[in-house]
Amino acid sequence: MNAIVVKNLVKNYGPKTILKTIDLTIEKGEFFSLMGPNGSGKSTLVSIITGTTPTTKGVVNIHGRNLFEEPREVKSLIGYVPQESFSSPRLTGRENLFYFALLSGLNRRTAKQWVDDILEKMGLTEDADKFVSKYSGGMRKRLEVATALVPGVKLLILDEPTTGFDPAARKMLLGSLLEINREGITIFLVTHIGEDAGVAKRVAFMKNGQIIVQDDPKNLKIRFKERTAIDVKLATKNSVIHKKLMSFNKGRRVIGTGEGYKVYCERPEEIIPQIIGYLNDNGYPEAKVEVNPASLEDIFFFLTQQESSNDLEVEM
Repeated sequence: MNAIVVKNLVKNYGPKTILKTIDLTIEKGEFFSLMGPNGSGKSTLVSIITGTTPTTKGVVNIHGRNLFEEPREVKSLIGYVPQESFSSPRLTGRENLFYFALLSGLNRRTAKQWVDDILEKMGLTEDADKFVSKYSGGMRKRLEVATALVPGVKLLILDEPTTGFDPAARKMLLGSLLEINREGITIFLVTHIGEDAGVAKRVAFMKNGQIIVQDDPKNLKIRFKERTAIDVKLATKNSVIHKKLMSFNKGRRVIGTGEGYKVYCERPEEIIPQIIGYLNDNGYPEAKVEVNPASLEDIFFFLTQQESSNDLEVEM
């Protein structure tokens, strides 16, 4: 049985089509990630799958049940963690979980046991009786993931859960999600961060209301291996340098990053000597030029014509 089956899904808002005939199947127990720029339709797709937004046309089945015919039964199978925090900062972590457990229909005894178990699973036992206002962003998000995992949930959907996290907090949360997935829960992760998407079994990219490609992260990197990124690291950025890099790359994509520029090309061996020569001749001997294979964020940029999460600006 598949966890999610979406067929011929269309969503219109007035004359504007947001989703254009989406077909998507996610296997039971799969870790699936969806990447897409703002306005691509990914949030609309998620809101339809979670049963909060009606569709214009199409079918959504969750674990063999039709979402639109059995909404109550289907929603009981889904745990949803939105990007915005929803736990109460005026309650402790334990109190938050106990409240939501009772709200989901558990009796007090079962709820207490579930709260103890899920706190341990999410690494929050030691901080369970602290007010959530004292939690770090990463701890609060793990608490909210725990809240979504009430008994009976088989599908966990998360919307940009690591936005604003430091590397340590991101690693901890992703590790928790992998552990949850190993226990049989299907994960549907929405993100714009390649590092997050890379832990999934399968990644899909959305653009203009359509899924344009989906594959294993490793296969995607193989398929787009010719999309090499030349990292030009230097302290100075200006229009003169940018235009010069563009000229070396025959007008193709060059984007600004926090450390300098990325030059995307197919034959780096032809461009690198020109870049190094220009930098040395024009007073940038401290600059560093590195060649890296395409990352998921690089592929995301190519396919959607959007900057990756680490880019400060797009220059084309």
